Amino acid sequence: MATEMLGSEVAKSMKEGLINETKELEEKGIHPNLTIIRVGARPDDLSYERGAKKRMEITGIGCQVLELPEDISQADFEEEFRKVNEDDSVHGILLFNPLPKSLDIAPVKAMINPLKDMDCLSAINVAKVFTGDASGFAPCTPEAVMDMLDYYSIDLTGKKVTLVGRSMVVGKPLAMMLLGKHATLTICHTRTKDLPGTCRQAEVLVAAAGKAKMITEDMVGENAVVVDVGINVDADGNLCGDVDYEHVKEKASYISPVPRGVGNVTTSVLADHVLRAAKALNGI
Repeated sequence: MATEMLGSEVAKSMKEGLINETKELEEKGIHPNLTIIRVGARPDDLSYERGAKKRMEITGIGCQVLELPEDISQADFEEEFRKVNEDDSVHGILLFNPLPKSLDIAPVKAMINPLKDMDCLSAINVAKVFTGDASGFAPCTPEAVMDMLDYYSIDLTGKKVTLVGRSMVVGKPLAMMLLGKHATLTICHTRTKDLPGTCRQAEVLVAAAGKAKMITEDMVGENAVVVDVGINVDADGNLCGDVDYEHVKEKASYISPVPRGVGNVTTSVLADHVLRAAKALNGI
Protein backbone atom coordinates (compact mmCIF):
# COMPACT_ATOMS: atom_id res chain seq x y z
CA MET A 1 0.00 0.00 0.00
CA ALA A 2 1.45 3.36 -1.08
CA THR A 3 2.14 6.31 1.18
CA GLU A 4 -0.28 9.12 0.26
CA MET A 5 1.40 12.38 -0.69
CA LEU A 6 -1.15 14.82 0.70
CA GLY A 7 -1.14 18.39 -0.54
CA SER A 8 -2.54 19.64 2.77
CA GLU A 9 0.64 18.51 4.55
CA VAL A 10 2.84 20.36 2.07
CA ALA A 11 0.68 23.50 2.29
CA LYS A 12 0.80 23.34 6.08
CA SER A 13 4.60 23.29 5.99
CA MET A 14 4.59 26.47 3.84
CA LYS A 15 1.90 28.34 5.80
CA GLU A 16 3.93 29.91 8.60
CA GLY A 17 6.65 31.16 6.28
CA LEU A 18 4.10 32.80 3.96
CA ILE A 19 2.32 34.50 6.89
CA ASN A 20 5.61 35.81 8.29
CA GLU A 21 6.71 37.16 4.91
CA THR A 22 3.38 38.96 4.52
CA LYS A 23 3.76 40.55 7.96
CA GLU A 24 7.30 41.71 7.14
CA LEU A 25 6.04 43.42 3.98
CA GLU A 26 3.11 45.00 5.84
CA GLU A 27 5.57 46.45 8.36
CA LYS A 28 7.34 48.13 5.44
CA GLY A 29 4.04 49.64 4.27
CA ILE A 30 3.65 47.15 1.40
CA HIS A 31 0.29 45.39 1.18
CA PRO A 32 0.66 42.30 -1.06
CA ASN A 33 -2.29 42.11 -3.41
CA LEU A 34 -3.55 39.65 -6.04
CA THR A 35 -6.15 40.21 -8.75
CA ILE A 36 -7.80 37.18 -10.31
CA ILE A 37 -9.29 37.82 -13.75
CA ARG A 38 -12.02 35.42 -14.76
CA VAL A 39 -14.04 35.48 -18.00
CA GLY A 40 -17.34 33.68 -17.54
CA ALA A 41 -17.92 31.14 -14.77
CA ARG A 42 -16.41 27.76 -15.61
CA PRO A 43 -16.84 25.32 -12.69
CA ASP A 44 -13.13 24.46 -12.56
CA ASP A 45 -12.21 28.17 -12.51
CA LEU A 46 -14.67 28.81 -9.69
CA SER A 47 -13.28 25.88 -7.71
CA TYR A 48 -9.70 27.11 -8.01
CA GLU A 49 -10.84 30.68 -7.29
CA ARG A 50 -12.40 29.61 -3.98
CA GLY A 51 -9.21 27.83 -2.96
CA ALA A 52 -7.03 30.77 -3.99
CA LYS A 53 -9.14 33.32 -2.10
CA LYS A 54 -9.07 31.15 1.02
CA ARG A 55 -5.29 30.74 0.81
CA MET A 56 -4.76 34.49 0.37
CA GLU A 57 -7.02 35.19 3.35
CA ILE A 58 -5.10 32.72 5.54
CA THR A 59 -1.80 34.25 4.45
CA GLY A 60 -2.94 37.87 4.82
CA ILE A 61 -2.63 38.73 1.13
CA GLY A 62 -5.27 40.97 -0.44
CA CYS A 63 -7.30 39.33 -3.18
CA GLN A 64 -10.03 40.55 -5.50
CA VAL A 65 -11.74 38.98 -8.49
CA LEU A 66 -12.46 40.81 -11.73
CA GLU A 67 -15.29 38.84 -13.34
CA LEU A 68 -15.86 39.63 -17.01
CA PRO A 69 -18.83 38.49 -19.11
CA GLU A 70 -18.24 35.51 -21.39
CA ASP A 71 -19.37 37.56 -24.42
CA ILE A 72 -16.98 40.46 -23.75
CA SER A 73 -15.35 41.90 -26.88
CA GLN A 74 -11.63 41.52 -27.52
CA ALA A 75 -11.10 45.28 -27.23
CA ASP A 76 -12.96 45.53 -23.91
CA PHE A 77 -11.15 42.48 -22.55
CA GLU A 78 -7.76 43.97 -23.38
CA GLU A 79 -8.76 47.32 -21.84
CA GLU A 80 -9.90 45.70 -18.58
CA PHE A 81 -6.69 43.69 -18.44
CA ARG A 82 -4.60 46.82 -19.10
CA LYS A 83 -6.21 48.64 -16.16
CA VAL A 84 -5.27 45.83 -13.76
CA ASN A 85 -1.80 45.52 -15.26
CA GLU A 86 -1.12 49.23 -14.71
CA ASP A 87 -2.64 49.40 -11.21
CA ASP A 88 0.25 49.97 -8.78
CA SER A 89 -1.74 48.47 -5.90
CA VAL A 90 -1.84 45.10 -7.71
CA HIS A 91 1.30 42.96 -7.32
CA GLY A 92 0.07 39.76 -8.93
CA ILE A 93 -2.30 38.90 -11.78
CA LEU A 94 -3.83 35.46 -12.31
CA LEU A 95 -5.80 35.10 -15.53
CA PHE A 96 -7.90 31.95 -15.77
CA ASN A 97 -7.20 30.10 -18.98
CA PRO A 98 -8.47 28.82 -21.40
CA LEU A 99 -10.49 31.84 -22.43
CA PRO A 100 -13.73 31.64 -24.44
CA LYS A 101 -13.00 30.85 -28.09
CA SER A 102 -14.02 34.37 -29.09
CA LEU A 103 -11.01 35.86 -27.28
CA ASP A 104 -7.34 35.86 -28.23
CA ILE A 105 -4.96 35.54 -25.29
CA ALA A 106 -1.85 36.58 -27.26
CA PRO A 107 -2.20 40.37 -26.75
CA VAL A 108 -2.43 40.07 -22.97
CA LYS A 109 0.49 37.64 -22.88
CA ALA A 110 2.52 40.35 -24.58
CA MET A 111 1.06 43.07 -22.35
CA ILE A 112 1.41 41.60 -18.86
CA ASN A 113 4.15 42.93 -16.62
CA PRO A 114 6.45 39.90 -16.12
CA LEU A 115 6.84 40.87 -12.46
CA LYS A 116 3.05 40.57 -11.98
CA ASP A 117 2.72 37.39 -14.02
CA MET A 118 1.77 34.77 -11.42
CA ASP A 119 1.26 31.78 -13.73
CA CYS A 120 3.82 32.18 -16.51
CA LEU A 121 1.87 33.91 -19.29
CA SER A 122 4.71 36.20 -20.32
CA ALA A 123 7.27 34.96 -22.85
CA ILE A 124 9.93 36.40 -20.52
CA ASN A 125 8.89 34.09 -17.70
CA VAL A 126 8.57 31.14 -20.07
CA ALA A 127 12.14 31.77 -21.24
CA LYS A 128 13.35 31.97 -17.64
CA VAL A 129 11.77 28.61 -16.83
CA PHE A 130 13.42 27.00 -19.85
CA THR A 131 16.83 28.50 -19.07
CA GLY A 132 16.72 27.66 -15.38
CA ASP A 133 16.53 31.29 -14.25
CA ALA A 134 14.89 31.14 -10.81
CA SER A 135 13.98 34.85 -10.89
CA GLY A 136 11.03 34.12 -13.18
CA PHE A 137 7.58 32.86 -12.26
CA ALA A 138 6.99 29.27 -13.31
CA PRO A 139 3.42 28.00 -13.69
CA CYS A 140 2.03 27.27 -10.22
CA THR A 141 1.06 23.64 -10.82
CA PRO A 142 4.47 22.34 -11.99
CA GLU A 143 6.11 24.19 -9.11
CA ALA A 144 3.61 22.56 -6.73
CA VAL A 145 4.67 19.13 -8.05
CA MET A 146 8.29 19.93 -7.27
CA ASP A 147 7.42 21.21 -3.79
CA MET A 148 5.50 17.99 -3.10
CA LEU A 149 8.36 15.76 -4.20
CA ASP A 150 10.76 17.80 -2.09
CA TYR A 151 8.51 17.65 0.99
CA TYR A 152 8.28 13.86 0.76
CA SER A 153 12.08 13.62 0.25
CA ILE A 154 11.87 12.07 -3.22
CA ASP A 155 15.41 12.50 -4.55
CA LEU A 156 15.27 12.77 -8.35
CA THR A 157 19.02 12.65 -8.99
CA GLY A 158 19.65 10.10 -11.71
CA LYS A 159 16.17 8.59 -11.32
CA LYS A 160 14.20 7.38 -14.34
CA VAL A 161 11.29 9.82 -14.48
CA THR A 162 8.49 9.46 -17.03
CA LEU A 163 6.25 12.46 -17.61
CA VAL A 164 2.98 11.85 -19.47
CA GLY A 165 1.88 15.19 -20.95
CA ARG A 166 3.55 17.93 -22.95
CA SER A 167 1.38 21.03 -22.52
CA MET A 168 2.84 24.47 -21.87
CA VAL A 169 0.66 24.68 -18.76
CA VAL A 170 2.20 21.67 -17.00
CA GLY A 171 4.19 19.19 -19.08
CA LYS A 172 6.92 21.25 -20.74
CA PRO A 173 7.74 23.57 -17.81
CA LEU A 174 7.65 20.62 -15.40
CA ALA A 175 10.09 18.79 -17.67
CA MET A 176 12.57 21.64 -17.28
CA MET A 177 12.18 21.60 -13.50
CA LEU A 178 12.68 17.84 -13.32
CA LEU A 179 15.83 18.11 -15.44
CA GLY A 180 16.98 20.86 -13.10
CA LYS A 181 16.90 18.27 -10.31
CA HIS A 182 19.04 15.91 -12.43
CA ALA A 183 16.28 13.45 -13.31
CA THR A 184 16.76 11.15 -16.29
CA LEU A 185 13.62 12.20 -18.11
CA THR A 186 11.31 10.60 -20.68
CA ILE A 187 8.40 12.68 -22.00
CA CYS A 188 5.38 10.78 -23.32
CA HIS A 189 2.12 11.77 -24.95
CA THR A 190 -0.88 10.27 -26.72
CA ARG A 191 1.20 9.28 -29.76
CA THR A 192 3.94 7.53 -27.80
CA LYS A 193 4.45 3.96 -29.01
CA ASP A 194 4.14 1.40 -26.20
CA LEU A 195 3.10 3.96 -23.60
CA PRO A 196 2.41 1.26 -20.96
CA GLY A 197 5.87 -0.24 -21.38
CA THR A 198 7.57 3.16 -21.18
CA CYS A 199 5.62 4.07 -18.02
CA ARG A 200 6.47 0.75 -16.36
CA GLN A 201 10.17 1.55 -16.56
CA ALA A 202 9.76 4.72 -14.52
CA GLU A 203 10.93 5.03 -10.93
CA VAL A 204 8.90 8.24 -10.78
CA LEU A 205 5.79 8.55 -12.95
CA VAL A 206 4.07 11.92 -13.39
CA ALA A 207 0.63 11.93 -15.04
CA ALA A 208 -0.36 15.25 -16.61
CA ALA A 209 -2.27 14.32 -19.74
CA GLY A 210 -5.77 15.42 -18.74
CA LYS A 211 -7.51 12.08 -19.35
CA ALA A 212 -9.44 10.44 -16.53
CA LYS A 213 -7.83 7.30 -15.04
CA MET A 214 -5.68 6.67 -18.12
CA ILE A 215 -2.76 5.42 -16.01
CA THR A 216 -3.78 1.93 -14.99
CA GLU A 217 -2.13 -0.57 -12.66
CA ASP A 218 -0.41 -2.44 -15.49
CA MET A 219 1.35 0.79 -16.55
CA VAL A 220 3.05 1.32 -13.18
CA GLY A 221 6.28 -0.32 -12.07
CA GLU A 222 6.54 -2.00 -8.67
CA ASN A 223 7.19 0.60 -5.90
CA ALA A 224 7.18 3.53 -8.29
CA VAL A 225 6.45 7.06 -7.06
CA VAL A 226 3.27 8.27 -8.80
CA VAL A 227 2.33 11.95 -9.01
CA ASP A 228 -1.13 12.69 -10.43
CA VAL A 229 -1.56 16.21 -11.81
CA GLY A 230 -4.82 15.52 -13.67
CA ILE A 231 -8.16 17.09 -12.75
CA ASN A 232 -11.04 15.29 -14.44
CA VAL A 233 -14.62 14.19 -13.85
CA ASP A 234 -15.35 10.47 -14.17
CA ALA A 235 -18.44 8.76 -15.60
CA ASP A 236 -20.20 9.05 -12.22
CA GLY A 237 -19.57 12.79 -12.00
CA ASN A 238 -16.83 12.48 -9.36
CA LEU A 239 -13.55 14.40 -9.41
CA CYS A 240 -10.63 12.17 -10.34
CA GLY A 241 -7.10 12.33 -11.68
CA ASP A 242 -5.26 10.81 -14.62
CA VAL A 243 -4.37 7.79 -12.47
CA ASP A 244 -6.63 4.86 -11.59
CA TYR A 245 -5.92 5.58 -7.95
CA GLU A 246 -7.69 2.70 -6.20
CA HIS A 247 -5.74 0.07 -8.14
CA VAL A 248 -2.42 1.85 -8.58
CA LYS A 249 -2.06 2.65 -4.85
CA GLU A 250 -1.60 -1.07 -4.19
CA LYS A 251 1.50 -1.11 -6.40
CA ALA A 252 3.17 2.29 -5.87
CA SER A 253 5.46 3.31 -3.01
CA TYR A 254 4.15 6.91 -2.95
CA ILE A 255 1.08 8.34 -4.68
CA SER A 256 -0.70 11.69 -4.75
CA PRO A 257 -4.51 11.48 -4.67
CA VAL A 258 -7.01 13.61 -6.59
CA PRO A 259 -8.46 15.58 -4.96
CA ARG A 260 -6.27 16.34 -1.88
CA GLY A 261 -3.02 16.15 -3.81
CA VAL A 262 -1.05 18.56 -5.98
CA GLY A 263 -3.98 20.98 -6.29
CA ASN A 264 -3.83 21.74 -2.58
CA VAL A 265 -0.25 22.97 -2.95
CA THR A 266 -0.89 25.14 -6.01
CA THR A 267 -2.57 27.99 -4.10
CA SER A 268 0.35 28.12 -1.64
CA VAL A 269 2.72 28.46 -4.59
CA LEU A 270 0.48 31.26 -5.89
CA ALA A 271 0.72 33.05 -2.53
CA ASP A 272 4.50 32.71 -2.62
CA HIS A 273 4.54 34.22 -6.12
CA VAL A 274 2.48 37.23 -4.97
CA LEU A 275 4.92 37.89 -2.12
CA ARG A 276 7.92 37.58 -4.44
CA ALA A 277 6.25 39.97 -6.87
CA ALA A 278 5.47 42.49 -4.13
CA LYS A 279 9.15 42.48 -3.14
CA ALA A 280 10.42 42.77 -6.72
CA LEU A 281 8.02 45.60 -7.60
CA ASN A 282 9.21 47.49 -4.52
CA GLY A 283 12.90 46.92 -5.11
CA ILE A 284 13.34 44.43 -2.26
